[in-house]
Amino acid sequence: MINLYDEDANVTGTVPRERMRAENLWHGCATIVVLSLDGARIYVHRRTDTKDVFPGLYDCTAGGVIDAGETPDEAAARELREELGVESPLTFLFQTTYVDERTRYHAWVYETRTDGPFTHQPEEVAWGGWMDLGELRERIGDPGWALVPDGRAITREWLRRTVG
Repeated sequence: MINLYDEDANVTGTVPRERMRAENLWHGCATIVVLSLDGARIYVHRRTDTKDVFPGLYDCTAGGVIDAGETPDEAAARELREELGVESPLTFLFQTTYVDERTRYHAWVYETRTDGPFTHQPEEVAWGGWMDLGELRERIGDPGWALVPDGRAITREWLRRTVG
């Protein structure tokens, strides 16, 4: 079960994840930008080919759907621990929305700084590694880079708001 949201990011109830996906219902996600301790690199990973949404694509953030009864802060810490095996202090940055033909959600965007070590969740992460922020700026504008569309949008917003 996951939290169900309205268009204004208010929790309105709970719903099974399968129903949320089938009906493209509003939900919430915690999204974490993972930077190196020196802030010069971002952790990028490739999703497994078995993921239900955007399988096999790259992502510049860790994160996922907010479970029923969970706060965004709790979801962010859980997702960072589950996906990358990291426990690191999180800083909330901003809240935004993402909508396309397959999904629509409210994103609570966080940032953390750590050099790892990382332990990937094998069901979700096929590969991960560091990317220089300069390379990220170049690649994020390349439509040929196999990056998840929501991650592209949210990372662009993160770059605009925090890096300049």
